[in-house]
Amino acid sequence: MAGAASRRGGGRRPGSAARRAGTALALALSAALGACAVGPDYVAPLDPPVTRYTKERLKNPSAADTIRTTQGGSADQSFVAGADIPGQWWTLFRSKALNRLVEEALANNPTLEAAQAALQVARQNVEAQKGTLFPTVTANPQAQVAKAPGLDLQSPLQNQNRFLYSLYTPQVAVSFNPDVFGGNRRQIESLEAQAENQRFQLEAAYLSLTANVVAAAIQEASLRAQIDATKRVIQAQTEVLQLYNKQLSLGQIAGADVVQQQAALSLSQQLLPPLERQLAQQRNLLTALAGRLPSEEVAETFTLAKLHLPTKLPVSLPSRLVQQRPDVKAAEAQVHQASADVGVAVANRLPQFNITANGGASAVRLAQLANPGAAFFSIIGQATQPLFDAGTLYRRQRASEENLVGVQAQYRATVIGAFQNVADALRALQSDAKAVAAASAAEKATAQSVELIRKQYTAGSVNSSVVLLAQQGYLQALVSQAQARANQYADTAALFQALGGGWWNRLDVAPDPPETDPAKFL
Repeated sequence: MAGAASRRGGGRRPGSAARRAGTALALALSAALGACAVGPDYVAPLDPPVTRYTKERLKNPSAADTIRTTQGGSADQSFVAGADIPGQWWTLFRSKALNRLVEEALANNPTLEAAQAALQVARQNVEAQKGTLFPTVTANPQAQVAKAPGLDLQSPLQNQNRFLYSLYTPQVAVSFNPDVFGGNRRQIESLEAQAENQRFQLEAAYLSLTANVVAAAIQEASLRAQIDATKRVIQAQTEVLQLYNKQLSLGQIAGADVVQQQAALSLSQQLLPPLERQLAQQRNLLTALAGRLPSEEVAETFTLAKLHLPTKLPVSLPSRLVQQRPDVKAAEAQVHQASADVGVAVANRLPQFNITANGGASAVRLAQLANPGAAFFSIIGQATQPLFDAGTLYRRQRASEENLVGVQAQYRATVIGAFQNVADALRALQSDAKAVAAASAAEKATAQSVELIRKQYTAGSVNSSVVLLAQQGYLQALVSQAQARANQYADTAALFQALGGGWWNRLDVAPDPPETDPAKFL
């Protein structure tokens, strides 16, 4: 059975040679008695034996079947298999406003601050548990003033031979629990795995926050595009309505044509308030992500024209994904923690040992404390072994073992979900490319159709119903184009998130604060 030895360095202090010698002796005794740790030794899970994310292989970036959407303001996109993810992946959208907002969110968002605090709590718990590998030394100096009675015990108040005396007893108590079966070391291992879990929970919070800011900015840009498209259609319909009213006054058309156009205009105007409400709520979301109150709205605004679509999409190799995804690494740390907890449960069923020592001196005068005859000490060794507990410790061990099985299953589910996220993003981008191209073509075609039909209507070749249908088709084409482009931006961001977000390339990771625990320097 394997058990890792733990060491603590310490600074030198005057007069602490005996204390250092005692500590070294205790560590040597711990190493001798604790040569093994019961329970399973953790072995990291193997990477999934796959070489692709989807049924088909990734397209060659130079091949003809690469994602291409050159219409509607979008650029060509291609997958770069095996390329690394930048730590600040959102900068690939080349938006200074987006960069500023992400930086503000990282600096002020309370969720990220809470995750950082949780990590520090876990790390401090690890350091606290490491103290169980060392002896506990307690100073217990006593000074006693007593009044001794005289020889006449029957009438002490009349005895003049009473006298006062002082008793000085400086003493030190040492208690040590040898980690014979590694229970303490397994507990430390469990807490270290928990700290590792919190570390990747922090990375997951970091990735989630940045992805949410980017997604919210893209959604705002989409809403602004839809609002702009709706306003353009409303303006066009208003112009047609003015033309109809003029023709009605001249007796060129019937009143029904004017009513129909007014109804179409009203329907388009009804679409505007919900979009404006969604935009206001999206602004509130961006403000909250930046760590501000709604009354302190962020100044940055976003449109699709100011966001640039990344043209080269890095796609990590499948063998690297489980090492890059924060949620997968956090799930792996939970497996490690559950494995160590099994060892703790097994060790609790085995004998527990305790060594206590008490030493000092006792004298009625301070000067006598240096006399060897005033010294005293005691050493006690104790072992305890549960004989009957109605199966409590055994059931706890079985519960730990079953928990390990469950956590391993959760880890496999997390890995499957990670690969699914990447495959979904790849499929979505392939679909988005076609959708943007089709929506852009439809927008151009319907715009030309509206213009031609308006000319035909002016010439009397078509009736007003044809004009209404053309206007409705143009409105739908504009909205569809805005949504398709926004989807392409959003799915691009989703791909970066699904691949882990490049946290391993981050440059803004703050160093751990300096250790101020005085026990470190004993």
